[in-house]
Amino acid sequence: MYLERIDSPEDLKALSPKELKVLSSEIRDFLVNKISVTGGHLASNLGSVELTLALHLAFDSPRDKIIWDVGHQSYTHKIITGRRDDFDTLRRFGGMSGFPKRNESVHDSFNTGHSSTSISAGLGMVMARDLSGEDYHVISVIGDGSLTGGMAFEAMNNAGTLKTNFIIILNDNEMSISENVGGLSDALAGIRTAKAYTELKNDVVNVLEMVPLVGEKTVESIRKTKKGIKQLVIPGMLFENMGLTYLGPVDGHNIGKMVSVFNHAKNLNEAVIIHVVTKKGKGYLPAERHPSRFHGISPFEISTGIPKNRTGKANYTDVFSTVVRKLGDRDPKVVAITAAMSDGTGLKRFKLKYPERFFDVGIAEEHAVTFAAGLAAGGYKPIFCVYSSFLQRAYDQILHDVCMQKLHVIFAIDRAGIVGADGETHHGLFDLSYLSCMPNMTLMAPKNKWELSDMIKFAVDFDGPVAVRYPRGQAYDGLKDFRAPIEYGRSEIIYKESDIALFAVGSMVKTAEEVRDYLKEKGYNCSLVNVRFVKPFDREAIRELSAYSKLIVTMEENVITGGFGQQVLEYVNDTNIDCRVMCVAVPDRFIEHGSVDELKKDAGIDAKSVTRRIMDMYAGLD
Repeated sequence: MYLERIDSPEDLKALSPKELKVLSSEIRDFLVNKISVTGGHLASNLGSVELTLALHLAFDSPRDKIIWDVGHQSYTHKIITGRRDDFDTLRRFGGMSGFPKRNESVHDSFNTGHSSTSISAGLGMVMARDLSGEDYHVISVIGDGSLTGGMAFEAMNNAGTLKTNFIIILNDNEMSISENVGGLSDALAGIRTAKAYTELKNDVVNVLEMVPLVGEKTVESIRKTKKGIKQLVIPGMLFENMGLTYLGPVDGHNIGKMVSVFNHAKNLNEAVIIHVVTKKGKGYLPAERHPSRFHGISPFEISTGIPKNRTGKANYTDVFSTVVRKLGDRDPKVVAITAAMSDGTGLKRFKLKYPERFFDVGIAEEHAVTFAAGLAAGGYKPIFCVYSSFLQRAYDQILHDVCMQKLHVIFAIDRAGIVGADGETHHGLFDLSYLSCMPNMTLMAPKNKWELSDMIKFAVDFDGPVAVRYPRGQAYDGLKDFRAPIEYGRSEIIYKESDIALFAVGSMVKTAEEVRDYLKEKGYNCSLVNVRFVKPFDREAIRELSAYSKLIVTMEENVITGGFGQQVLEYVNDTNIDCRVMCVAVPDRFIEHGSVDELKKDAGIDAKSVTRRIMDMYAGLD
């Protein structure tokens, strides 16, 4: 077992090429075995094993800075930088993160979790290095899917003017979470499949060098031109036209070839992009056959790849998938948009039935929102389906291009609230705050699976910007008998009593039910209100229940700052309503990774923690 000997990148350098090949297989076995228990990102990590080994052979981490875009593919990096024994705690509360974390290891030079950031971060580090007069290499690793993000192009455009070394590794596995789309994907495919590209380039050089007197000078002259030798072979090379030196494509599973190219790139005083071609899921047949399914996976059976502990019950994404497909049947103006997440957001069924009304814009949330605005301006009803954490990237476009024009764009916001093991970069804990402050926005959250369906239908029939946010995981099927018609801006009063009034948003209605049961056992009277609309919120319901309640408790799975509770508190104070308000929300800090139940308890928004807080505050009112 070579893997047991690797405690740092330096240990790799004692291995022969044959031993490195065996080590690659051992790492793949290790990853499959560990992730089958903990869950995690498997396919991308299986595809980047040799790439990671080559990087650590050619460079000197942590002195040299390796930045992993997104970080889905950083598991091998973690294994060989002293964290092999931590994999039993991967993505668990208090354990090792599934993404690079600067506070976890000196080898993690930059925190990542969202796409398209590594080139910008790397360019900043290059400038910091040069300003400080230091001498080390900066390497940004980015996938072909992430390269569709506009931020990556902004950074490459900036990097094209460099007169100092900066290395960009394009890990091209022909896949993002969904199938890659767009002109860039086509361009990369053309480079990968260009007939005898490398051989033809070498032939051109060899022929020219054979010409007496002028041959060698001609080759050297061509090499010094901006476009370089590749322009004789593939006109209009995208990267070279941006000012980057392009090397590749290189076999991403041939360690020796990659090390050779990396070493060459180290000696160039300019920005270099090295095109490495890998196979996502390599070495584990189920992941090779279904790389999207194994992008992020829960614990699974190794022999089949089938997830363990499947309940068979629908989750919120399934419910959304059904209703949006039916709405497509009823209304030919309904169109659906995703940012490279058609499967994750539940649009696959709509895509298969209405391909002409389905749009995957790639990893480009900003573009997706303004694209949706254009569709709305053209008389269509676009539904942009997106994870809450990723919608943050399009704040300006929502505000400027949608809300300012009062355009009818529907935002179906999946993974709102605490999502669990993916941690701080993926929790959807800010959407209530950043959407509530936008004029003309309507913002809703359902209490259960039936209400999600009703709210999506309401949103499609509405006229103006409207967002529906719902959590990850199994759809709540309680409170089935409470299904009052949705009225704009109105809450649903489920139980009406005195003393304490719980105003719960979306997923917190289920928690509020538990809190109410605890309080009733202790002898308290307690109302329960399903808020439904966070903007505009139901001021009439606040006034009504405050008339015979000593305490209003707002409950939301969102950061406290700027959330629903603070809006209610401000309203009660401004109107001199004689009632105390207690805000239950996520504290003003980033929430780490772990199970949803553990994280809710840690944040103080689980039923027992909330009940204790209410009883303590209520006792102080007497």
